[in-house]
Amino acid sequence: MSGFGEMKKEFKVFLITDYEEEGEYLSRMHRRGWKFVNVTLPGIYFFEKCTPEDVVYQLDYNEEGLNHKEEYIQMFQDCGWEYLMEYVGYTYFRKPRAEMKGDEKIFCDDESRLEMLRRVFQARMFPILIIMFCLIIPQFIGLMDEQRGDRWILLILYSVLLALYTYICAKFGVHYWNLKNRLKS
Repeated sequence: MSGFGEMKKEFKVFLITDYEEEGEYLSRMHRRGWKFVNVTLPGIYFFEKCTPEDVVYQLDYNEEGLNHKEEYIQMFQDCGWEYLMEYVGYTYFRKPRAEMKGDEKIFCDDESRLEMLRRVFQARMFPILIIMFCLIIPQFIGLMDEQRGDRWILLILYSVLLALYTYICAKFGVHYWNLKNRLKS
């Protein structure tokens, strides 16, 4: 068996609404003996060999909090969460399950989760919608109307982009809608 200090990297793609799935993935890796160290574009996760432990990883999206980074991080550290890093707007935290009181979460209620999704919508989804409606859809329609045969590569590219953007927007909308309905119940 190899010793500590060994590094591993994995490629993984999480959409902006997959923050819970990403946290679960990092927790699984830690239970397998791989402690999260860093993530870089385009979704390359770096891990360091460690003693397997049940550690909870959670992500927060709060650009306003990062404007007051010291106080923001201190607030989480006061609750026992270890600050790890920021990546594309998300802040990463972890805490050993043994130090938790019950099923502790960074977001103690659905209202907090909904507020985070509002921040994600304003910072990420709104620009995606603008790009989709102002650039991708008009280009796609223009390519469909052209009769030239050499445009098929662009048509395929815009079809893929349109499908991807539609999927991201639909997934975000469903996630937001479900959380909002849970709040009403």
